[in-house]
Amino acid sequence: MTKRALRNIRESAIKAFFFTNGILAVIVLLGIFALLLSSAIPAFREIKLSEFLGQTLWDPTSPTGARYGILSMIVSTIYVTLAAMVMALPIGLGVAAYLSDVAHWRVREIVKPIVEVLAGIPSVVVGFLGIVLIGPLLAKLTGRTNGLNGLNGAILLAVMSLPTIISISEDSLNAVPNAYVEASLAMGATRWQTLARVKIPAALSGIIAAFMLGMGRAIGETMTVLMATGNARTFPHGLLESLRTMTSNIAIELGEVPYYTTHYYALFAIGLVLFLMTFLVNLVADIVLHKYQERES
Repeated sequence: MTKRALRNIRESAIKAFFFTNGILAVIVLLGIFALLLSSAIPAFREIKLSEFLGQTLWDPTSPTGARYGILSMIVSTIYVTLAAMVMALPIGLGVAAYLSDVAHWRVREIVKPIVEVLAGIPSVVVGFLGIVLIGPLLAKLTGRTNGLNGLNGAILLAVMSLPTIISISEDSLNAVPNAYVEASLAMGATRWQTLARVKIPAALSGIIAAFMLGMGRAIGETMTVLMATGNARTFPHGLLESLRTMTSNIAIELGEVPYYTTHYYALFAIGLVLFLMTFLVNLVADIVLHKYQERES
């Protein structure tokens, strides 16, 4: 067998490997969706969809009648996630810009591993810090009895999202061709102007992807918000109130609920709503990226 034939076989095997992995990822995703959907449908035989999505009271064990409204949990999840992103995005983009354009290479070699190590801290440890450190500080600053509230959870989720945002944003900034930077400097722009008006706009697609991945991490986080937000089932009117997210509710109740009951299936329905919310975030991000790339081309 000739070298060319061996090379063709090797390339075909590599293509088949990557194609199989891509198809496997799609199959796993569809399998998760099918499992959630099949487990959620029985809940809607007993619960009206309008009640499930539109009511704020979640009390499956009420002696006067079970209530399965998740609106308060949806709003709580959105509150905490958006607040975390508002805090994480400017900090993450600033650190990424510093590492890519300002920091000395020796500083970069020290800071970059620290940022990556931050991603490996277990969420339960972050939640513990929220209880013993951030919570008492927030209680002292706001004059409340405790600091287990939405703001505490948002701060912790922002910290947990930073490694993703920083790493991907820095890679996107470093991928901008040097010709762009050299042309900007040659026209008299300062390094700051070049960074703000040339490099960041050129790397915007990667920065948006970093932001969306960080948001996905925040939406799906469980232990941190379970430990730090207070888990009150009331409708939240602000980040300084105790609240319960959808992930927290599933983690609290799924281990103790009797199998194959309406309560059991309702928890899977919450998981389905969470899955659809995450899918919608990724879909919007993909549409924005395509629109931006079409405009740039």
